[in-house]
Amino acid sequence: MNPFSSGTRLRDMIRAIRACKTAAEERAVVRKECAAIRAAINENDQDYRHRNLAKLMFIHMLGYPTHFGQMECLKLIASAGFPEKRIGYLGLMLLLDERQEVLMLVTNSLKQDLNHSNQYIVGLALCALGNICSAEMARDLAPEVERLLQFRDPHVRKKAALCSIRIIKKVPDLAENFINPAASLLKEKHHGVLITGVQLCTDLCKVSPEALEYFRKKCTGGLVRTLKDVVNSPYAPEYDIAGITDPFLHIRLLKLLRVLGQGDADASDAMNDILAQVATKTESNKNAGNAILYECVETIMSIEDNGGLRLLAINILGRFLSNRDNNIRYVALNMLMKAITVDAQAVQRHRATILECVKDSDASIRKRALGLVYLLVNESNVKPLTKDLIEYLEVSDQEFKGDLTAKICSIVEKFSPDKIWYIDQMLKVLTEAGNFVKDEVWHAVIVVISNTSDLHGYTVRALYRAFQTSAEQETLVRVAIWCIGEYGDLLVNNVGVLDIEDPIKTVTESDAVDVVENAMKRHSSDLTTKAMALISLLKLSSRFPSCSGRIKDIIMQCKGSLVLELQQRSLEFNSIIEKHQNIRSALVERMPVLDEATFSGRRAGSLPATVSTSGGPSLNLPNGVAKHSAAPLVDLLDLSEDTPAPSSSGGDFLHDLLGVDLAPASTQPGINQAPKAGTDVLLDLLSIGTSTPVQSNSSTPDMSSPSQDNRKPIATLDVLSSLPSAQANSSVGASPMMDLLDGFALSPLKLEDNGSVYPSIVAFESSNMRITFNFSKPPGNPETTIIQATFENLSSNAFTDFVFQAAVPKFLQLHLDPASSNTLPANGNGLVTQSLRVTNSQHGKKALVMRIRIAYKLNNKDMLEVGQINNFPQDL
Repeated sequence: MNPFSSGTRLRDMIRAIRACKTAAEERAVVRKECAAIRAAINENDQDYRHRNLAKLMFIHMLGYPTHFGQMECLKLIASAGFPEKRIGYLGLMLLLDERQEVLMLVTNSLKQDLNHSNQYIVGLALCALGNICSAEMARDLAPEVERLLQFRDPHVRKKAALCSIRIIKKVPDLAENFINPAASLLKEKHHGVLITGVQLCTDLCKVSPEALEYFRKKCTGGLVRTLKDVVNSPYAPEYDIAGITDPFLHIRLLKLLRVLGQGDADASDAMNDILAQVATKTESNKNAGNAILYECVETIMSIEDNGGLRLLAINILGRFLSNRDNNIRYVALNMLMKAITVDAQAVQRHRATILECVKDSDASIRKRALGLVYLLVNESNVKPLTKDLIEYLEVSDQEFKGDLTAKICSIVEKFSPDKIWYIDQMLKVLTEAGNFVKDEVWHAVIVVISNTSDLHGYTVRALYRAFQTSAEQETLVRVAIWCIGEYGDLLVNNVGVLDIEDPIKTVTESDAVDVVENAMKRHSSDLTTKAMALISLLKLSSRFPSCSGRIKDIIMQCKGSLVLELQQRSLEFNSIIEKHQNIRSALVERMPVLDEATFSGRRAGSLPATVSTSGGPSLNLPNGVAKHSAAPLVDLLDLSEDTPAPSSSGGDFLHDLLGVDLAPASTQPGINQAPKAGTDVLLDLLSIGTSTPVQSNSSTPDMSSPSQDNRKPIATLDVLSSLPSAQANSSVGASPMMDLLDGFALSPLKLEDNGSVYPSIVAFESSNMRITFNFSKPPGNPETTIIQATFENLSSNAFTDFVFQAAVPKFLQLHLDPASSNTLPANGNGLVTQSLRVTNSQHGKKALVMRIRIAYKLNNKDMLEVGQINNFPQDL
């Protein structure tokens, strides 16, 4: 006999498949067996039809296609015998799903079997319908299933209840037909029927508000009594699990009570006593008991307020945290994160246990506990919690340091009681895990340091000490060299020593330079750190004249760097040290105080996505965080990820040259200062040596080995040589570049005088604020519109931390200058202005449109107003 004929037994086919050594052998066996089954199907072999279908189901489970045998399922279902029907329904559930059109052919067979006199055949039909029922089948067969909910045999009633759940999920409109039959199931004594009845009621409540209201009024008391009977029932061997009577029924009842009690005070009051009884009587030394306790806690936290019960529930979760089972601790932490929004004070009592979970060996528990600790922090406990977290940071795993560092930094920034504590904690984090600190975090540290003038000496000394022990932490090094460059004289002269400081040996000027030199020469230092070190050295050359020669030698070590940025900085800074002693002190004076509100606004997303950003290399230097009209030129030469892209206007070539964003001339102080006659300082500064237009050189010089120290920086010369001759010639005499050096300001931007008048508009008005827009156009650039926004406070209280944000569609480019102030006086007694530049690439085709967002604080309360501006003048 052919080993793969239709008469082959299922066990023989399984044995042959398992004997295969390779996948190819297995495919060959399956292919031959499928061919034999196809032949038997074609021959309409009724004797072995059920055996062939059993083999097809096994082949289907191995992942091979078996669609050719689907009709055999229908033939077996239509058979009279129970064995054939059983295999047919099993094949129906495995080989078909509700998306198969052929499934409609079985509806009539299912209807006949649901009305069959044999309860086992009825059970087969219910089981199949509950697994593959489609919406159409549900509508056709719902009456039969509803009738079977009152069938004499409890096993059929159980299957009918499960099938009803599938039907109401597929067709929620049928839910009302099942409300009364489902309610009658709640009185069952048979636990199997009772469990399925409770689940049916739970699902009915989710899809039908009428069912929910009905069960609340009619069934809450009965469910409470049922749960009480189960809790207090004597030992029953058939239901006992770990000494608990039917924990599955416990859990189903608790879930239904949770649904009924949520949002209803009367139903919640009715179940308070039994929930307290379950919470106190259930043993927690076995997993079954813990499952019941967890569901009980979920129910207590979901129903209407009862302070005593909630405290009991949170204490149960606290006990879970002490359990050695990781799964139990994980679900307890999950639940506590929900509970903290309801009763934070009760969760605070378990703070020590939660903090221990942060140190757990399981990564998922560590992360969940850390998130919970973050939610527990407030002004009263921030210091001890931060201390514990930083102590753990010292010994935590490397893969966990990133998450832990981010949370600590966020906690310190959000809840710091004073500046010195903030600086101390951030320096500890930078010392322990500086390599895991994100750029915006150490930028924020520098902003805070610049705003605390009375702590500059303390901070720079602390950073000097930290550098000696943790020079491998990159962000610590960056903050340290920035502070030494700015406040190196305070370090050397021990200015502003506080009582809390540890004694430090006298730091000489040479020691301070050593720190910066070591930072620049470290093999692990990246471009950002080395560029910051060069700036710091240039500033120290002015603060420490005795070390000027040594600093010049260190700077010149980068003149042959393969990195163009370092090469250019080296050459330019060397030129400043050699040839411009008279202006060096002004160029490298201390950074102006960085505005914390503006920086915080940018971190929160003040700059819309449509505002163009610099296309050059992003160095993330803090000197570029906030630009000021009176900032030293060296700071203006720094690049930053926050610096907007240069304007496309050819006239704004200083913007392109320096890669910085300057405010419009109308907002610049010292605008009327005249340049020094007869000098072209910028050309001297860049070592160009002539005031005539520079011609571009077609040959490409060797950047790695400049032939002389006064060589022109490549990037600067390229930009200058690409300018129109009229613009280049404008550098002679009163050039914009000279204005920058001599008066630290640009020439006023001359607006277009073409007789066009653009009416002012009220762009936005609310009960608290009015925003007015005035419009103008730059000469020869009709696509660009300059908007002067004026903000007026209509309320009786001043606005603080004022931040204006705007976003535009993709066909527009938007640039926002800093606002004139971040405080808006009350009752219109003072105005805040801000300039916006909008470039419309679809000028003449599409009108301007803008969405705005205004954030401010009113009586120390965060306020937010949003709106859309559509009433721009048509010809802008």
